[in-house]
Order: sequence, then C-alpha cells, then structure tokens
Amino acid sequence: MNKSYDIAIVGAGIVGLGTALAAMRMGKKVIVIERSPHAIGASIRNFGFVTVTGQRAGAHYQRALRSREIWAEIAAEVGFDIIHSGLVIPAYRDEAAHVVESFLKTDMGQSCTLITVDQALQYVPALKTKGIKNILYSPHELRVESALVIPQLAKWLHKKHDVNFFWNTSVYAINGNTLQTTQGVISAETVIACPGNDFSTLYPERIAVHNLSICTLQMLRVAPERIFKQKAAIMSDLSLARYEGFSALPEARGLAERLDKEESEKRAAGIHLIAVQSADGSLVVGDSHVYGHSPQPFASDHVDNMILEALDDVFDIPKRKIVKRWIGDYAYSADKTVLIDRPEPNVRLVVVTGGTGASTAFALGEEVLNELYNI
Repeated sequence: MNKSYDIAIVGAGIVGLGTALAAMRMGKKVIVIERSPHAIGASIRNFGFVTVTGQRAGAHYQRALRSREIWAEIAAEVGFDIIHSGLVIPAYRDEAAHVVESFLKTDMGQSCTLITVDQALQYVPALKTKGIKNILYSPHELRVESALVIPQLAKWLHKKHDVNFFWNTSVYAINGNTLQTTQGVISAETVIACPGNDFSTLYPERIAVHNLSICTLQMLRVAPERIFKQKAAIMSDLSLARYEGFSALPEARGLAERLDKEESEKRAAGIHLIAVQSADGSLVVGDSHVYGHSPQPFASDHVDNMILEALDDVFDIPKRKIVKRWIGDYAYSADKTVLIDRPEPNVRLVVVTGGTGASTAFALGEEVLNELYNI
C-alpha cells in the first residue's frame, strides 16, 4: 500500500474525528488511521456531555462555544439525537451560592441565569430542593450518547464525505510526509497525530517534556425504579469547586475549604457530580479522578458508593440500581488544557489534556488546521 492524501490523521477518537471534520470542510483528501477496530478509549467512555459553562476562561471556553455550535449543526445530518440541553447547578451551601453569584458577573456567565426551584424542577423533576440557596442555569450544554455517536460520526464522514478510514492499523513512525504503518506506507501533505494517552509510540521524547500523566476515572449507569424525564444535565457544589471556570474565582476558595472538611474523602478521590440522562431513562453518573503514570485497571466499590452518595445528595430517587460500571482514562496536564506540538513543519501533535475532548475537539481541529494552512 502506498497511498497519498492531503491530510493524514492518526487516531479516531473525538480529537481525530473533529480534525477530520474540519479537514473535510476545507475540501481536503483525508485519511484517518486507527490502531483499534473502532474507537474504544475516552471518547466513548464519557458522559457525552458537551460542556461550555465551567470551562477554563479564555481560549478553551471559546473552543467549547464553537464546538457546541458544530455539534448542533451536524446532529440532524449525521443522524444522532441531542437527548437534552442546558445545565442546572443547585447550590446547597452558602459558599457555593457565592461562587454562582460571582460567576454570573463574568463574561462567561452572561448567557446564564438564576432560576427558581419550580423552574429547576421542570428541568430535573427528581431534584432535592431542601436547603438550596440558589440555582444556576446555563443554556449551552448538549447531551449526546457518545458510544453511539462516535461510530456514527466516523461512518458519516466516510460514506457521505469520502474520508478514508484504516482501522486495525498502527502508525509507528512519521517522517516528514511519510507515515510508516502496519499496513504499509502512507504519504500526506500534512499529518495530525492525536495519540490520546499513548505517550510512547509517536514522539515520546516530545511528549515527555510536557510532564503529562494519566487520569483514571470511575463512572456508573444508574436506573431509577420510576423513570422520569430529565431535560438538562446537573452538577453540584462539588462541581463548582472543581471545574476551572468556577474554581478559579476568588469566591471558590471558601467553598473548597468547606468541602475539604465536610467531603474530604470525596475530594481526595477527585469526585464531583455530573448526572445526565439517556434515552432509556437511565442516568450516566460520575465521576472520580485519580492520577498516575498509567491507567488504573481495577475499580473500587467504595469509590462507586461515594459517587452514589454524591448523586443522592442532589437527586431524590430512593430506589435506583447500578446497571453498568466502567473505567475511563485520559491524558492530563496540571497546567494546560491542550497540547499542540510541532515536531516537523507539516506535522502537529494534538492532545486534549483535561478530559474535555467532547466539549472542545471540533474547534480544536479547526484551530490546528487553520494554523497549518495559514487561514
């Protein structure tokens, strides 16, 4: 095999697919090369939650806004459902309410608003209302079913827009315009390597200087005994102390200190709450965060129970059961949201380094290609 393309993309997770989408829209001849038979990593093991509110202020927040716009643009054509939209964050502590009030005064809070308990119940009927101080509503967020949408997106790019995919194919070297793969040589004018949390195959020496680690998380699918219709995602006080768009605010310091005292074990396990609903009425709930040099292969029942406690603090669903458990992992950096490196003039190494691929990858793909092609 000796094929030539305008753009070769290594990796068919959401970063690779987002870049393929941007390349296709530029009219480029594109190939995506993926070592697995289909995407099996972080891109399908997440919430399917396109999050804008709470992203780090500045460029990353703008990436999320643009990516959300693209998700909405392509939904009907690709054929996937937006299951619900918007985000509700009830603040149960005074300190959390102060964070919400402060956030609303920022540029990122301009489209958000405070809502009443009755309004919140319209979005989240199972919400526990006792003790709520205030409630933030964001209109931006979208919920999709990642495990279904990621393969749908790849199929659509191939069948409708002639993006080529080589599955079960590893790229073990890139030299200028040449990619050495387990299926032979591929040539491309431009190469975008999207290795996710594989730090050792392509450009390991360049990745090493960025001091990346791997975050391992636990997530649950929870089925309520009585199905209710949830119309927005939900977060909690724990989320306000974790997501950078909130946690970077001066008012978040007091919330973090209180949570460190009252929820020390959850905080040590990196637990905060996101709960989104699937079409069958079940909830995807999580998550925890543990950092190391490799993924952690074994889940902790105790951590799962703490995630359930965080859910029960906000949801009134006394009879619910766990129907699925899984582990996810992604590349993490303590100081950057994305890694964009330039190993060669025509090659870019692109990694989302904070678990926000679903929320930002579409815009990131545009950003990388615009820079490469001087647009």
